[in-house]
Amino acid sequence: MIYKNVMEALDWASSFLVDNGREETAARIVMQHILGSTYAGVMLHLQDTLSVEQSKQFVALIEEHANGRPVQYCVGSEEFYGRTFLVDESVLIPRPETEELVLGTVNRINKLFHDKSLKLADIGTGSGAIAISMKLECPEVVVVATDLSEEALATAKKNAQMLAADVDFRLGDLTMPLAEEKFDIVLSNPPYIAFDEAQEMSTIVLEHEPHSALFAEEDGLILYRKLAEQLPALMNKPSLIGLEIGYTQGDQVAKFFKDSFPQATVTVEKDINGKPRMIFCEIHV
Repeated sequence: MIYKNVMEALDWASSFLVDNGREETAARIVMQHILGSTYAGVMLHLQDTLSVEQSKQFVALIEEHANGRPVQYCVGSEEFYGRTFLVDESVLIPRPETEELVLGTVNRINKLFHDKSLKLADIGTGSGAIAISMKLECPEVVVVATDLSEEALATAKKNAQMLAADVDFRLGDLTMPLAEEKFDIVLSNPPYIAFDEAQEMSTIVLEHEPHSALFAEEDGLILYRKLAEQLPALMNKPSLIGLEIGYTQGDQVAKFFKDSFPQATVTVEKDINGKPRMIFCEIHV
């Protein structure tokens, strides 16, 4: 199929995606990719002519998404905190909820730390979205990022290079690559889905996103427990720990950190949808 202009192609794609049980917004994402444009740019050029090659590429990507591949993997990127990050099947697709972890951390930095040089670790960095965003939002902070996956780190390094972010990437499990060092801020969005929740999840997610970045033992809590056990040896005073959590896990994860940091202020924060989605542990002097 060859479509003459942007509007004609979008109309077809929207109907085709809905008929195949997909979100029609994916049509706009693919068109932005094809045209190398923003949403506003696409809307301003609906009557523009598509080349035969552009039309063929658009149809191919829409059909690929309709067949079940996440649209972000189809186009090879996702927006996060106002920036474009490369993504592929080696990394979890960054979610909007995780932007709130970055925002919450940035807002707390000035309150907790006064004119101090800071060192931050992002544990389980995946695409590098958290680490790179923090470095670009707070350039004076030294940022270290770890991951267990060599493939994920390769993607994260590409993103850091593309976005000109100076991040120290290290391969290893949880805090292992950080041993013998001290940090002022530790952030993590670890795998937190219980294995028995898989049946409730989208097949698009299950069939394409890395399971090692999604699922965790002990009903999804094992990595929070391990972090709570391992982080006391790494934290300066004052310091800050910020974690993304599953919306049913707030009380359990908060208890892990209250037990490990008895003098700290541990709070469960809600996301923009009103669901408990973040834990912040403020460790005082």
